[in-house]
Amino acid sequence: MSDEASILQARILVVDDLDANLQLFERLLHGAGYTQVWSTMQPTEVCALHQLHDFDLILLDLQMPGMDGFEVMAALQPLHADGYLPVIVLTAQPAHKLRALQAGAKDFISKPFDLLEVKTRIHNMLEVRLLYKKLASFNQLLERTVAERTAELRESESRFRRLTELAADWYWEQNESGDFTTVSGPVQELLGLGLGAFLGHANKGSVSGWNEVERAQVQAAIAARRPFLDFSFSRTGADGVEHRYRVSGEPMFDQRSGFVGYRGIGCEVLTEACKVCKQSLLPTPMQAPPAHKPSRLLVGQPVDKVEV
Repeated sequence: MSDEASILQARILVVDDLDANLQLFERLLHGAGYTQVWSTMQPTEVCALHQLHDFDLILLDLQMPGMDGFEVMAALQPLHADGYLPVIVLTAQPAHKLRALQAGAKDFISKPFDLLEVKTRIHNMLEVRLLYKKLASFNQLLERTVAERTAELRESESRFRRLTELAADWYWEQNESGDFTTVSGPVQELLGLGLGAFLGHANKGSVSGWNEVERAQVQAAIAARRPFLDFSFSRTGADGVEHRYRVSGEPMFDQRSGFVGYRGIGCEVLTEACKVCKQSLLPTPMQAPPAHKPSRLLVGQPVDKVEV
């Protein structure tokens, strides 16, 4: 549908206590091609009609008995949470124009009416109104899209973390200051102390037992914002036994290419002796009884001579 067709199908309400003015506007609007025009001489009906039809434009006379145009606009305000009141006021009082605009009206038409001016102001008002509604609709669609995309990203991140936990013994993240924000997996149990001790954070506790050459290498990679893959390192425990590990990490950046931290995975590398030790702890399968050789009984052979 073209913009001009949308404008001509806009819903318009004319409010005036003079029937002659209503007929004038109805003829004018229908003659200009507008197809949905309502009118009323009762200002008290305006709110109910607007709730029912959601008008794109209300042509509102200010001087009416019982309830003037200012009171009508005040009653309409709660119906528009966005604060946009689609009202053009009709007035013969110049002093009322500023007050009407301050009350929420978007434009005014002076009496006596200049028909060309009336048609131009109505068309311009509807054009702006429909653009405003399109923008509001687009913003709602954008909010839904952003919410859906955010949910998808969170689910994707959750799947990524679950997969990394399956593929490694632990997963870790740290911020740009080097403080760990996420650590999942048995890091404390495997390493004997926090992972931060190996990566160079003194506040994480003692660093005894690490191979200092290996430790310096991974710290240098982090300081240079370089990724590292399957970096092998070792630590000697208090019992004198050496344990080996592998860790991978990559720097993280925001949308403006600003460094925000590191994330990665790690696992313990089992030695052959450790594998044998762990294998010995597994339950042994139940052994089947030895197969018996089938007996052969020859026809005519004595029973005590049967081969088994």
